[in-house]
Amino acid sequence: MDFIKENFRLLVIIAVTVFVSLALFTIKPDGEDFTYDRLKEQKLTTIAGNNILTKLKLGLDLVGGSQFEFEAKPTKEVPEITPEVMRGLVKVFENRVNASGTSEAIVQQVGKNRILVEVPGADPSIVKRRLLRTANLEFKELIIKNAGQEDQTEEWVSTGITGADLKRAQASTDGVATWAIDFELKTEAATKFGDLTSKMIDKPLGISLDGNIISAPTVRSAITAGSGQITGNFTAEEAQDLAVQLNAGALPVPVTILQERSIGATLGQESINKSIKAGAWGLLAVMLFMIAVYRLPGVIASIALSIYVLMAMYAFQENVTLTLAGLAGFILSIGMAVDANILIFERAKEEMNEGKSVLIGLRDGFDRAYTSIYDSNMNTSMVCLILIIFGTGIVKGFAITLLIGVILSLVSSLFVTKTLIFSFVKFFNIKETALFK
Repeated sequence: MDFIKENFRLLVIIAVTVFVSLALFTIKPDGEDFTYDRLKEQKLTTIAGNNILTKLKLGLDLVGGSQFEFEAKPTKEVPEITPEVMRGLVKVFENRVNASGTSEAIVQQVGKNRILVEVPGADPSIVKRRLLRTANLEFKELIIKNAGQEDQTEEWVSTGITGADLKRAQASTDGVATWAIDFELKTEAATKFGDLTSKMIDKPLGISLDGNIISAPTVRSAITAGSGQITGNFTAEEAQDLAVQLNAGALPVPVTILQERSIGATLGQESINKSIKAGAWGLLAVMLFMIAVYRLPGVIASIALSIYVLMAMYAFQENVTLTLAGLAGFILSIGMAVDANILIFERAKEEMNEGKSVLIGLRDGFDRAYTSIYDSNMNTSMVCLILIIFGTGIVKGFAITLLIGVILSLVSSLFVTKTLIFSFVKFFNIKETALFK
């Protein structure tokens, strides 16, 4: 028990390091049958025939995929694009993208009437096809005016049952080449649909999609079960797309594409490899510098820095989608973590030059450096918060990762480095101040 009490802080650091390492990395043997989902796992490197993978969530510029910027267009029915319209538009986009099986997509409003959609690893043609169509479904009744006269006219009139009344929609086929949409209505709409079809026996029921009648089957009997089928000479892709769109809901207003950008998987993997290489060389250079200049404290700082990198990666894995800009913020925070250690060691060196012992010199060095480290990190954090609040896209991603890095670097320098260096000095009973100069 005495050992645990005396080394509690050190044991906490060891436990956290082990936990974070196990949560961050998975190991899979290399070979011909080695595969992994690039949207959920990222390959870092291969060591001794084993692939090291991590579950960091990567942005479009790293994993590849499609980015679109859409603009909402007003209509006669919706003459003004309001915040409520944009929220509805974002919700429908999210439903359509998620229904396509892409869980890592980003859909966010940009400005007053624009929406940015980022879909990692997706085919851009499929994304456009599924997002652009309004998919406004209506069931209509054919009204004939002046029947039997020269001025006879026909008009399709809405029955009030629309795509919003659907409980679910699913593409189906007869096994040959005919595709259709099976649908099921909500309870209230099913009752209304039964009453409607009972009055329309031997009459056509129009199925309208975005204002166009795609089919008009004749009602043979009342449909009271609340389910049916939409036919219309669909291809497999059209049927599947329409099912996704109907399940997600109709767009409240039409949209147009303002900008489109696609990044291939090969280019994304190349960016990952270059980023890992740059980060590894940068970290190694910093460690060598610290060891060369500060000797024993430099070794301790290098260990603390390695722990800091693991903690930062774990924080990113749980909270952040990493982009190239975010990686830049992370690498910058490594430099700030080292900066704090340099302030501490220089202060400690000054104290020892005045004749103080190793333990007292280190204690006073940490105490006197604390104010400078705290003020520096708080100023940087304030700037990061401003960028997060007012920035968008790349700038915001950079600020988030830098802020997380700054907070963890403060913990690393004032808790991890301090605990490690005092534990090391006490364990080996080091009294020579020359090791710290």
